[in-house]
This record gives sequence, C-alpha cells and structure tokens, in this order.
Amino acid sequence: MDIPAGKKAYFLSDFHLGAPDHASSLDREKRIVRFLDTAWSDAAILFIVGDLFDFWFEYRKVVPKGFVRILGKLAEIADSGVPVHFFIGNHDMWMDGYFESELGIPVHRDPKAFVLNGKRFMVGHGDGLGPGDHGYKMLRLVFRNPVCRALFGLIPPSIGIGLAEFSSRRSRASTGAEDKFLGEDREWLAVHCREVLQKEHFDYFVFGHRHLPIDIEVGPGSRYLNLGDWLRYDSYAVFDGETMQLEIGKGLT
Repeated sequence: MDIPAGKKAYFLSDFHLGAPDHASSLDREKRIVRFLDTAWSDAAILFIVGDLFDFWFEYRKVVPKGFVRILGKLAEIADSGVPVHFFIGNHDMWMDGYFESELGIPVHRDPKAFVLNGKRFMVGHGDGLGPGDHGYKMLRLVFRNPVCRALFGLIPPSIGIGLAEFSSRRSRASTGAEDKFLGEDREWLAVHCREVLQKEHFDYFVFGHRHLPIDIEVGPGSRYLNLGDWLRYDSYAVFDGETMQLEIGKGLT
C-alpha cells in the first residue's frame, strides 16, 4: 500500500476497555474516540494491535455489553474507506466474526507483514513471542483451542463473562514488570525481532502487549517499536510515508 502525501498510518494498542471499572473505562473510551476523530482526518490506514478490550467473548447471539462509542467509531472509519486492521491480543482473543460482519474490519490472529511505501512492517500483538514464559505459551494454546472455546460458550453469558472478567483482572494484577525496561538485550520482543531478522528483513516491528512505549534499533535499518498503552501513556505510532514516530500523550485533551 502507498501512503499518499499528507496521509499517515496509525498504530494503537492496549486500550483494555472495561478495566478497572466502568467509570474509568468510559472516560478512556471517550478519550480514544476523540483521538480517532482527529487521526481520521489524515489517516490512510489504521492498525489496532490487540487488547482493545480487557475481555471479549462472542457467543452465537451475545457480545459483551458496552463499548458502543469505540465500535461505532471504528465502523464509521472503515465505512469511510479507510482500511482498519485489528489484531487479537491475549485479552480479546475470542473473536468469531463480529468485527468482520458488523464493522467490516478484518481480524488477524497472528503477526502479519505489510509493505507501506516500500517499507516492510511486521505487526502483531506480541504475546507468546520471544524466549521464556512457557507457562503462558501453553495456556495460550489451550485458550485458542476451538474445543475449549466451544466448551466455554456453553456457559451462560451472565456467568461466563463474569468469570472471564475476574480472571482478566487477576492476570493483569499479577504482571508487575510492565513499568520496567529490561534493557535492549533482555526485552523479549526485541530478542524475537533479532531472531526474525536472521531470516528476513523488516524495517519496522510493531507490537503491543508490553504496556511500555519502546523504540530501539534491533538491526541495521530495523527498529522495534512497542506501542505502550492507553491506561497510562496514551501512546501510539504514526508513519507518514517516510518516517516512523512513537508518540506519547500528544494532542489529547
């Protein structure tokens, strides 16, 4: 895809709407929608890179209550002709066609390569990549198993969604290293990027999941950017067709 002059590609992740409570989530949702309204004016393409929701599960005829502002805005942007790409995260991996059919937005379950103005991008949420964290990687295989998903779908929504929201809160609370930059040699997604570069070149690796804005060089002419989150940083990345920039809390009111 070519980014026309004056247009940009936007990358955002980790909104965790629904957490930690309704009031703060609603305030965050309104803030994100205001940002999307501004970005829409010069957006050529929009990437939502996982964990838009703190929890999401699609029953056959039921989806979680709320989030009408963000869902409506994404549908409006997609309907206007601006491509929107959604990547599942570890908190909203149980997508099952709702975004595609109702919003017209493709959903990607694994990292995907894109070429924008001749630059190669690898985009994905980032969970399960890199060394270590074998316990989560095994759990991820279980959660993504279609049989396990179908079994969870047998639980009535009023019970299943409540259980999942509780589990999501516990999972987030147990992750205490999100504030701490581990160093360029120890950041696991940076390690993953360097492993990929041994096989093929990408100009930019764009991931979420880490909840910490990061922009480091991982090889000659190659950068790894982590998008941070909208719980603390209101951070995002923007590509203007020539340069890629990580922004933190700019232009938000």
